[in-house]
Amino acid sequence: MMLFDYNYWANRQILDKAAEISEEQFTAPSDVTWRGIRGTLVHTLDVERSWRGRLRGEPKESWDVELPQDDHPNAQALAERWDRDEAEMRSWLDGVDEAALDATVDLGGNDRFPLSYFLLHVITHSAHQRRDAVILLTNAGHTPPEIEFLNYGDWLRDQGLLT
Repeated sequence: MMLFDYNYWANRQILDKAAEISEEQFTAPSDVTWRGIRGTLVHTLDVERSWRGRLRGEPKESWDVELPQDDHPNAQALAERWDRDEAEMRSWLDGVDEAALDATVDLGGNDRFPLSYFLLHVITHSAHQRRDAVILLTNAGHTPPEIEFLNYGDWLRDQGLLT
């Protein structure tokens, strides 16, 4: 799915930039957003992971557990964890067809939408968190990467993947 391809590309751009900052900056709390850089990025991964588990019908105990920030002391460790999670997400998405995307998923309460709505929520949530990460990187004195969708298109073209 194109939006997940973009999402993972944009996440990698942020993680690559976060790898250039000091561990002190990476783990510092924030006074301008809810979380610091590490907290923001761990939360982003956590939401992607937990929604996948929830939507796949996994037991609540497996997805309703926050990822510990301390398990990710630097951007490299977080990127490695994210790579594994991306592979799991892509494997699951490969088995999702158009009928499944259109089918209503009832998770209880107000959480009753077509699967595609929940997947779009994952994408938009990640975009929101990346915006916070850009603010935090800028406040830490680092120029953030260009991560708009058309920047992704430019990257695809540069890679020979888009004509």
